[in-house]
Amino acid sequence: MITIISSTNRPGSSTLKLAKIYQQKLKEKGVEAGILSLAQLPDNIIVSDLYNKRSPEFEPIQQIVSNTDKFIFLIPEYNGSFPGVLKVFIDACNFPESFYDKKAALVGLSSGKYGNIRGVDHFTGVCHYLHLNIMALKIHIAAINKEFDEDGNLFKSDTIKFVNEQIDKIISF
Repeated sequence: MITIISSTNRPGSSTLKLAKIYQQKLKEKGVEAGILSLAQLPDNIIVSDLYNKRSPEFEPIQQIVSNTDKFIFLIPEYNGSFPGVLKVFIDACNFPESFYDKKAALVGLSSGKYGNIRGVDHFTGVCHYLHLNIMALKIHIAAINKEFDEDGNLFKSDTIKFVNEQIDKIISF
């Protein structure tokens, strides 16, 4: 099972738009994938699901993570790194079995010009600690707000090319 993680809890985010595009492109290649938006996390996660606690609200999310073999993390830039809510999510999941020896592709995005290179590198370190195997091809999409056409689709040929290449590689990874 592939799960696409929209790694922000920001309403109406470009990250969630991109997650839906990844999901559609996977479907076109005959692969079903779910989307887990961090906007779905319980509001009280920092008191209800950390330090060996588990709330009924987080249990279905944990089940998705447990059943996932491959992840695609779409990681927007927050203050030069990855969103804090992504770290809280990782910390709330069962350790080590949630991510241990599973596989992941990483995609950085930003409204700036570097596509969250630094944040993806920071998150790669977290993934290594978790023994989450990271696919070599990491994509960085800069100026994400200029990547979508009026219908919400990617339209720049180089971005589409790299997204398709990454999707092909995660399928065979």
